[in-house]
Amino acid sequence: MLATTTAAVAQNALNKGDVLATARVAGIQAAKQASSLLPMSHPVLVGNVHVNFTIADTHIDVEASVDTVDRTGVEMEALMAVTVAALTIYDMCKSGDRTMTIEEVAIWEKSGGRSGTWRREEAQSGSDESTHEE
Repeated sequence: MLATTTAAVAQNALNKGDVLATARVAGIQAAKQASSLLPMSHPVLVGNVHVNFTIADTHIDVEASVDTVDRTGVEMEALMAVTVAALTIYDMCKSGDRTMTIEEVAIWEKSGGRSGTWRREEAQSGSDESTHEE
């Protein structure tokens, strides 16, 4: 995104309101609705969902952490949280910046479940979106 867009988000200076607070709520709601949107995903009891943002000069990193005590992982819920949060940022900023892109959505870490712990080997530079699932 343009540097002026990240500055406006950081200063809460957009007409549509607080972009990051809205994106956080949207991401949390999306994590809880993943099974209704993904046809082959089954309902999972979602515990905590955290959606956090890091504002840089020309991008905003979105990170989600989701946990459950259910029988399966919550990777899809974490991916849904990050993606919908990023889409919300785009939606709220698009009137002033049509150059924005959403890139590099990925799982960075997973723990628990049948497959145990998994971590991505190397961090990719320039990441705009990332997800963490616990």
